[in-house]
Amino acid sequence: MATLPLNRVESLLQAAAKSHIVVVGDVMLDQFIWGRVTRISPEAPVPVVEFERESFMPGGAANVARNLTALGSRTDLVGVVGRDSARTQLRRLLLKHRIGCHGLVTLKDRPTITKTRIVAGQQQIARLDREARGELDSEVATALLKQIQPCLRTASAVIVGDYGKGVVTQPLLDALSQQCRTEGKWLSVDPKPVHHLNLRGLSLITPNRKEAFELAGLTDTTRNSNPFKDRQLLRVGDKLFTELSPALLLITLGESGMLLYHRGGQPFHIDTVAREVFDVSGAGDTVIATFTLAIVAGASPLEAAIFSNHAAGVVVGKVGTATVTPEELRISFGASGVIKSL
Repeated sequence: MATLPLNRVESLLQAAAKSHIVVVGDVMLDQFIWGRVTRISPEAPVPVVEFERESFMPGGAANVARNLTALGSRTDLVGVVGRDSARTQLRRLLLKHRIGCHGLVTLKDRPTITKTRIVAGQQQIARLDREARGELDSEVATALLKQIQPCLRTASAVIVGDYGKGVVTQPLLDALSQQCRTEGKWLSVDPKPVHHLNLRGLSLITPNRKEAFELAGLTDTTRNSNPFKDRQLLRVGDKLFTELSPALLLITLGESGMLLYHRGGQPFHIDTVAREVFDVSGAGDTVIATFTLAIVAGASPLEAAIFSNHAAGVVVGKVGTATVTPEELRISFGASGVIKSL
């Protein structure tokens, strides 16, 4: 067993605050409509939500960026937005969270992706998506790459947030992967299996359990709370790690924690530290952001896994897409982050 001491956490937080990371992917605006339900509609068997307030947050790849700046990292965001009011709202939020948004390309024929969640109390009861899912054409992809290139000069890492909305294409990923290899930059990808992209040779891949099985082309029929006794999960992890050959593979398992594959050793299981789970929205964003940030700050893969596990444990205890602050991480590490080896 091993833990991450508080003085090591402090050292990583200090280094993280000096880092620079580029985030590329499907940029979104998250809208939350908050209210309360006291009756059922006479028009249809649905709840009537009495409006109380609304709020907006950066979503998708923008939420990954928000998780980075919350821990002090300098962050540039690259993606596409529409020529609409949602773009204006999103840019205002990005500036508020100190996220560089010069890399956002405006398209007149594509809306700014907006997810509207209706929440009654602490329960999400409906979501409305406004989006376009078609792949970007080569001209737009080239424009995005031109936005990325100057940022890479000072960045230590790139995070690709793929949410299946068309920004992350094979040509874009291939070009980005080549640039990162040439310049010695870390490249993390949160994949969406629906794209069937070639993910070989990346620095880090962070699928959740469902995505891992889909990437491996296998069916998830049984489940064990102990990953080391879950033969199907281990088969999936071995298959992905062998075929895709990333430096690291991190499979997130919700209440069962995380399973980390690394070169030259057996996988490690990191137990969850979440005490209360109110909302898992954006937890994957927090994981890839804080894991990558820890690596850039000098953490070992195991330290980065423990670091990101604590960060995720904090955000799932909040309602809506959320971030973790340095102080919240310090408090969380009052309890030990335990890992187990196969």
